Amino acid sequence: MSFRFVPTPLDAPLALPPVRDGGLDPSLEQAFVPSAARETALERLRRPGALAVTSGQQPGLFTGALYTVHKALSTAALARVLERQWGRPVVPIFWVAGDDHDFAEASEASWLTADGSLASAALPPRPPEAPLTPMYRQPLGEGVAVALEALSAGLPASEFRDETLAWLGRHYRPEATVAAAFAGAMAELLAPAGIVCFDSTHPAVKRAAAPLVLRALERAADIDADLERQAEAAGQAAKTSGVVLGDGAALVMLEGAQGRDRLVAADGGFVTRRGREQFDLPALRRIAESEPTRLSPNVLLRPVIESALLPTVAYLGGPAELRYLALTPPIYRRLDVVPQRPLPRWSGVLVEPRVDRVLEKFGLDLPDLLGRPGDLESRLVRSQLPADTRVALERLREALESGYATIERGAAEIDPTLVRPVQGARNQALAGTQDVEKKLVQHLKRRQETELSQIARARTAVQPGGKPQERVLTVAPFIGRYGPALVTDLGEAIESWYACALEGASARS
Repeated sequence: MSFRFVPTPLDAPLALPPVRDGGLDPSLEQAFVPSAARETALERLRRPGALAVTSGQQPGLFTGALYTVHKALSTAALARVLERQWGRPVVPIFWVAGDDHDFAEASEASWLTADGSLASAALPPRPPEAPLTPMYRQPLGEGVAVALEALSAGLPASEFRDETLAWLGRHYRPEATVAAAFAGAMAELLAPAGIVCFDSTHPAVKRAAAPLVLRALERAADIDADLERQAEAAGQAAKTSGVVLGDGAALVMLEGAQGRDRLVAADGGFVTRRGREQFDLPALRRIAESEPTRLSPNVLLRPVIESALLPTVAYLGGPAELRYLALTPPIYRRLDVVPQRPLPRWSGVLVEPRVDRVLEKFGLDLPDLLGRPGDLESRLVRSQLPADTRVALERLREALESGYATIERGAAEIDPTLVRPVQGARNQALAGTQDVEKKLVQHLKRRQETELSQIARARTAVQPGGKPQERVLTVAPFIGRYGPALVTDLGEAIESWYACALEGASARS
C-alpha cells in the first residue's frame, strides 16, 4: 500500500513517563468491552507489575473523527515502546467517555466520496430544551440507518467496501445507544493492535469511582481555590484551556431532571446548574451508594479517577486536553491519587496515493496543499502566463515605481501639496497593471479548470473545509477503500514516531 502517514507533531514535550505500582481491581474486568483482544489484555493486566497507557474520547458517529483513532493507536505504540524498555507488561487502554452529553458533536460524521468531494451525515438533532442525556443512555434511533445509507452511497466499489459497512452495521443499530455503538465498533477495530476499550459508565466502574467523587464534593471549596491558584500560575495556557474556573462549580456532574447537570456550591450544599435541583452532602452520599451511575466526573476530575482505577503511567491527549490537564495537579494532591503523565498523542495527515499523484504532477509538496486556500491556485495559474508577459508586467511595475519616485521628489521641491496627487496617480497606474494581470489570470483559470479541480480535490483530502483532516474525516471510508491493513500500517508508523521521538528526548535530557 503506497499510503503515506505524515506526522504533524503537537506543540508539547514528549518524555518517558515514570514507573508506578501496577495492579487492577478484578471487579473492574467486567467493564472492558468484549473484543478479540480482551482476554489477552486482561491476562496481561493480572500479571505482577502490569501497567497501562491510556487515552480516551467521547463517543462519535461511525467512530468519530480520525484523531480518535490516532489517540487509540498512540496508546498501543507508546505501550510497546515502554514494554521493551521496562521489561514488564504495558497494556493500551482506550477510555470510552460514555457520560459525555454533547449530542451535537457525537451525532455527525464526514467523509470523502468517490469523486473526492466532502460529504457528511448526522443524526436528527435533539430539541434545545431536551434533557442533556448522556451518550450511554441516548439511543441512536432510526436516523442512524439513514446515515449509514448516506455513507454507503458515498463509498466507491472495492473489495473492502461491504465488510466495512458490515462492521459499522454490527454496532450502529437504531436500538443501540450512541456510546455502546461507539464502544463496540472501536473495540472491534482496535483489537488487532491489542488495544482494549474500557466502559467508564459500567456499574462496576461507577461503584469504584463513587468514593473519589464524594471526596471531590466534600473538598470542593479547597479544590476550587487550588485550581484558581494553578490557573493564575499557568497564565495564558489556562485561559486557552476551555475550562471555566472560579464560579463555585464542583468537578462532579449529576444526572437529574434536565439530564447530565453540573453541581454548583450553594447554601452549604449544591444545586444543579441547569435544573436548579438542590442537594446537600448527605443526599449525594445516598445517591453515590444507591445510584452511583448518576454521578460522573467533569474533564478535570476524569483523569484523576482514571489514574485511581487503572495502573496508567501516561494519558495521551490532544492540544486542548494537554492545556487543561496542566491544571489538574492540585486535584491529584487533594484526593491523594498518583498522577499519570499527560503526553501528546500522534498527530498527522493520511496522504492517499491519488493525492501524491497530484503533488507529483504539479511538482508540489504536502505543505503547499496545507497553506491558505487560493494561494496555491493563483501561484500555479500565474506560472502559466507566457514568460515574456510576466517579464513585461514586472518591468512595467518597476518602471512605474522608479519613474513616479522621481516625479514625487520633483513635486515635493515645486510644491509639497503636489506629492499626494502624484502618489495617487502612481497607485492608479500600478492598479492598472494588476487589473491586466487579473484578467489574464481569470482567462487562464477558465482554460485550466480541470487542473485546478484536481488541486481542489487534493486539498479537500488533506484539509477538508480548511480544517485539519484528523478533526473532520472519519476512518471508515479509508478502510473501505484500502482495507483494514491501513490501521495496522498506521499503528506501525505511529510506533516508529514514538520510538524516534522518545530516543531524541532521552538524548537531549
